[in-house]
Amino acid sequence: MARYDVVLRKSVLKDLDGIPKKDAKRIMSAIGCLADNPGPPQAKKLSGHDRYRLRQGVYRILYSIEDDKLIVCVVKVGHRREVYR
Repeated sequence: MARYDVVLRKSVLKDLDGIPKKDAKRIMSAIGCLADNPGPPQAKKLSGHDRYRLRQGVYRILYSIEDDKLIVCVVKVGHRREVYR
Protein backbone atom coordinates (compact mmCIF):
# COMPACT_ATOMS: atom_id res chain seq x y z
CA MET A 1 0.00 0.00 0.00
CA ALA A 2 1.28 3.46 -0.89
CA ARG A 3 2.08 6.02 1.78
CA TYR A 4 -0.22 9.02 1.95
CA ASP A 5 0.86 12.61 2.61
CA VAL A 6 -0.83 14.09 5.68
CA VAL A 7 -1.81 17.75 5.35
CA LEU A 8 -2.99 19.80 8.34
CA ARG A 9 -5.11 22.90 7.98
CA LYS A 10 -3.82 25.97 9.82
CA SER A 11 -6.87 25.82 12.07
CA VAL A 12 -5.82 22.35 13.29
CA LEU A 13 -2.65 23.79 14.80
CA LYS A 14 -4.78 26.34 16.65
CA ASP A 15 -7.09 23.56 17.81
CA LEU A 16 -4.11 21.64 19.22
CA ASP A 17 -2.97 24.68 21.25
CA GLY A 18 -6.02 24.40 23.50
CA ILE A 19 -5.50 20.69 24.19
CA PRO A 20 -3.28 19.41 27.05
CA LYS A 21 0.19 18.37 25.84
CA LYS A 22 -0.22 14.72 26.81
CA ASP A 23 -3.41 14.41 24.75
CA ALA A 24 -1.96 16.47 21.89
CA LYS A 25 0.96 14.03 21.59
CA ARG A 26 -1.45 11.09 21.35
CA ILE A 27 -3.49 12.95 18.73
CA MET A 28 -0.38 13.75 16.65
CA SER A 29 0.67 10.10 16.88
CA ALA A 30 -2.74 9.01 15.58
CA ILE A 31 -2.53 11.57 12.76
CA GLY A 32 0.91 10.23 11.82
CA CYS A 33 -0.50 6.71 11.57
CA LEU A 34 -3.00 7.93 8.97
CA ALA A 35 -0.14 8.21 6.46
CA ASP A 36 0.26 4.42 6.45
CA ASN A 37 -3.40 3.48 6.80
CA PRO A 38 -5.93 6.28 6.11
CA GLY A 39 -8.86 3.97 6.80
CA PRO A 40 -8.15 2.21 10.10
CA PRO A 41 -10.91 -0.07 11.45
CA GLN A 42 -11.82 2.38 14.25
CA ALA A 43 -12.43 5.26 11.79
CA LYS A 44 -16.05 6.00 10.89
CA LYS A 45 -17.40 7.79 7.83
CA LEU A 46 -19.51 10.82 8.68
CA SER A 47 -22.97 10.80 7.18
CA GLY A 48 -23.64 13.59 4.74
CA HIS A 49 -19.95 14.42 4.26
CA ASP A 50 -16.92 12.96 2.54
CA ARG A 51 -15.07 13.00 5.85
CA TYR A 52 -14.03 10.48 8.43
CA ARG A 53 -13.84 10.58 12.21
CA LEU A 54 -11.12 9.04 14.34
CA ARG A 55 -11.56 8.81 18.11
CA GLN A 56 -8.65 9.56 20.42
CA GLY A 57 -9.95 9.52 23.99
CA VAL A 58 -12.48 12.35 24.38
CA TYR A 59 -11.06 14.08 21.31
CA ARG A 60 -12.02 13.59 17.67
CA ILE A 61 -9.93 13.95 14.51
CA LEU A 62 -11.94 14.85 11.41
CA TYR A 63 -10.23 14.24 8.08
CA SER A 64 -10.85 13.63 4.40
CA ILE A 65 -9.07 11.25 2.04
CA GLU A 66 -8.10 12.04 -1.56
CA ASP A 67 -7.20 8.61 -2.96
CA ASP A 68 -6.30 9.87 -6.42
CA LYS A 69 -3.63 12.25 -5.02
CA LEU A 70 -2.67 10.08 -1.99
CA ILE A 71 -3.45 12.88 0.47
CA VAL A 72 -5.08 12.81 3.90
CA CYS A 73 -6.29 16.28 4.89
CA VAL A 74 -6.94 16.77 8.62
CA VAL A 75 -9.77 19.27 8.83
CA LYS A 76 -10.46 19.65 12.54
CA VAL A 77 -9.40 18.36 15.96
CA GLY A 78 -11.38 18.98 19.11
CA HIS A 79 -13.34 17.73 22.08
CA ARG A 80 -16.19 15.43 21.17
CA ARG A 81 -18.88 17.87 22.31
CA GLU A 82 -17.54 20.72 20.13
CA VAL A 83 -15.91 19.21 17.06
CA TYR A 84 -19.06 18.54 15.00
CA ARG A 85 -20.39 22.10 15.20
